[in-house]
Amino acid sequence: MVEDEQSITEPLSEALAREGFDTQVTGTAAGALELAGRIEPDLVLLDVMLPDGSGYDVCRELRAGSAVPIIMLTARGEETDRIVGLELGADDYIVKPFSAREVVARIRAVLRRAGDHGAPSHEPIDVGPLRLDRAKRIAALEGRELDLTRKEYELLELLMSEAGSVITRERLIDEVWDVNWFGSTKTLDVHVSGLRRKLADSSRSPRFIHTVRGVGFRFAGPEEFG
Repeated sequence: MVEDEQSITEPLSEALAREGFDTQVTGTAAGALELAGRIEPDLVLLDVMLPDGSGYDVCRELRAGSAVPIIMLTARGEETDRIVGLELGADDYIVKPFSAREVVARIRAVLRRAGDHGAPSHEPIDVGPLRLDRAKRIAALEGRELDLTRKEYELLELLMSEAGSVITRERLIDEVWDVNWFGSTKTLDVHVSGLRRKLADSSRSPRFIHTVRGVGFRFAGPEEFG
């Protein structure tokens, strides 16, 4: 994180730590380039206005020798400012003030799009009798292909990719729909119900998708299928 305002770096670092991210912080352009070269980060959160220079220059320098995902953080929300950052190679642009939840969601979305620095994984996911072929974007239950909508597939992919772990409703909505989604959260429940029906699953006695009340959903782990 390249940001010189402690009022931002401390709470945001704590929020990112809760989500499993290890955050290294620097408050200068020079520090950003030094730190990036030393630790080779998976993603850079980059403020535009820094004490010793412009975040745009840092972005340009980083992009000259690296494909590391970059998210610009700035109080400057003019369209021309956003265009400059994106044309320099930034992957996303967040205007202050922002919530930690929005930053986390955008980080996950950018990392998901970037995959392994531009090489997204197409390895299939197998959980019990269910196989997800990510190269072909199809799911098969005991060898029988399921007729899934685009959102059902994306929801299933996220759940299966973290099988055994609880994923919050907020994260599912942010990643499968959009961080700026303003529709009803019932949309998520409708799609989960559709998935359960196609998996011949039951909400009362689930085999695959378990509801964690007040939190979200958990896809059964491989060990639960023996």
